[in-house]
Amino acid sequence: MSVAEITKCGEQKRNTLFGYLGQIEYTAVEVVSDDKALKVASRFIDLGILKQTSYDDCQHIAAAITNGCDVIVSWNFKHIVNLKTISGVKAVTALEGYTDILICTPSVVVGGDENDT
Repeated sequence: MSVAEITKCGEQKRNTLFGYLGQIEYTAVEVVSDDKALKVASRFIDLGILKQTSYDDCQHIAAAITNGCDVIVSWNFKHIVNLKTISGVKAVTALEGYTDILICTPSVVVGGDENDT
């Protein structure tokens, strides 16, 4: 989920997410369709890590990787914050020569509990 997507969430979730963002230093990365990001995003599909229907998520992850981010912060358990994707991202960054990137929830970054919403 991008920062722009947070504004489309329900009020409670939006307030919680912006509350987390207010507690951390972060850089929002623009998703652009350059050759490097497109190649990385396509690798997630080609290797079966994510499906074509999740291509937006692939682009978000690829943008973070190709921009040298240290961490992807997400609450998207279905497509991003899960063992299959985390392992796959680790494999793709190694295959493509990028620095490994952590994937975690906002509460992990601020040291809280998922139930502290």
